[in-house]
Amino acid sequence: MTTKLTNAQIAWRAAQDITDGAYVNLGIGFPEMVAKFQPEGREAIFHTENGVLGFGQAPAAGEEDWDLINAGKKAITLKPGAAFFHHADSFAMVRGGHLDVAILGAYEVAETGDLANWSTGPKGVPAVGGAMDLVHGAKRVAVITDHVTKDGKPKLVERCSLPLTGVGCVTRVYTSLAVVDIENGHFVLREKLAALSLEDIQAQTGAKLHLDGQPADLIVPEL
Repeated sequence: MTTKLTNAQIAWRAAQDITDGAYVNLGIGFPEMVAKFQPEGREAIFHTENGVLGFGQAPAAGEEDWDLINAGKKAITLKPGAAFFHHADSFAMVRGGHLDVAILGAYEVAETGDLANWSTGPKGVPAVGGAMDLVHGAKRVAVITDHVTKDGKPKLVERCSLPLTGVGCVTRVYTSLAVVDIENGHFVLREKLAALSLEDIQAQTGAKLHLDGQPADLIVPEL
């Protein structure tokens, strides 16, 4: 039985909760993968901070137009009705509350909903970029992440130890082991892999997991 989801499976699960017609910003890197897994019959309108609304899948290798890129400098295609606009207008959309969902990666998420997803360490980036605007401008903020770091330390914690991107902003976390909501300053376990017990997941979580009924099985396709 599956004991850990792949990144593609985590992204697939997050995509299932995006409603039809939602305006969505995907964070640079791993969160960009969510765009591949839109459920049949639903279509999100993807926004990128550098000024495009309504972009599509990545082009085939060799067919890139490098004037068309997302905030992560990856090549994109355009869907009918796509729009270009100034960087300042893009951030006005974010800050004005016009995005339904922002899906971001994380180094740490606290049980209070605090998010740390940037670092200026040896492998860090020069600054936080647009993430601070996104976490307080989007109507819903979700995180996709492995449940633990590469050296096995919990990423879901009581309090973040790294610089904060936002305070009390995250409402749901999709991890390699579970789907966890943040409610009233607590982690609430909604779904978990059937192969793992609550105790297994709690042992890899840095704060108490609360229950609101029996957690559902976290079921994803083979990807």
